Amino acid sequence: MVNRMNKFVITTDIACDLPDDYIKQHDIRLLPLYYTFGEEVYGDKNVMEPKDFYNKMRNGSTPTTMAVNTDAATTLFSSLLNEGYDILHIAFSSGLSSSCSATVTAARDICENMPHAKIIVIDSLSASLGQGLLVHKAIQMKESGKTIDEIAKWLEENKLNLCHIFTVDDLHHLHRGGRVSKATAIIGTLINVKPVLHVDNTGHLISLNNVRGRKKALVSLVNQMEKRIVGFEGKNDTVFISHGDSLEDANYVASLIKERFGIDDILINYVSPTIGAHSGPGTIALFFLGNPR
Repeated sequence: MVNRMNKFVITTDIACDLPDDYIKQHDIRLLPLYYTFGEEVYGDKNVMEPKDFYNKMRNGSTPTTMAVNTDAATTLFSSLLNEGYDILHIAFSSGLSSSCSATVTAARDICENMPHAKIIVIDSLSASLGQGLLVHKAIQMKESGKTIDEIAKWLEENKLNLCHIFTVDDLHHLHRGGRVSKATAIIGTLINVKPVLHVDNTGHLISLNNVRGRKKALVSLVNQMEKRIVGFEGKNDTVFISHGDSLEDANYVASLIKERFGIDDILINYVSPTIGAHSGPGTIALFFLGNPR
């Protein structure tokens, strides 16, 4: 029997949208998520550059996505257990994907056959860099000496304080994913309506309000942030922003946050294809700790 000596590793999936250098620096193990354009399957080894992905969408191509595979989760978890690690897995929201269910199944089946194995799966109820921010907090706690159980407890107690506020540039992608009606997509596009949405307590996408024009939508993200941090008793010193190949707009939102709240620790990265396939080019998403959703 392997002696783990309380060693543990943090795992997640590619939907966390953390930069590659961050993943490598902190030795985070990732489960792949796959997507297709036509017959071509991408993900894991066959990777498309984010700009190429969004340009294909702009040119009319429609990607499809796939959840984490149970066999892939079983392979990763088994390998890490054999290396002597316990596992803390932070999963893509169960409200948006069956990936969490796949990892729970893999963990359960392994633990039935390996009674001394320890795998904790956290349903992040988050997506993109919201999921990534929870991973970041877990990494900080791990590197400060917290145990796997202490970190898991904090994640469960605080994950509903992880606020997601975002806007999209093209309503037709939300219509394709069943988030808005066809009529709403058509009329909204004609009158330049931009929706502002968030993720609720069950990890689903919910509309907050609609504004006219892109710039007003970006400002509305920061306005919504202000509402959610007023009276927040926790520590909010880090903000993550993800974008669907719209770096200039992401930087604009970051500048507003720095000016209004004095927060300088801001990480910006692409929305990965798994989520970008449904939100589309031009998506801007803002993530921070605040009052419960």
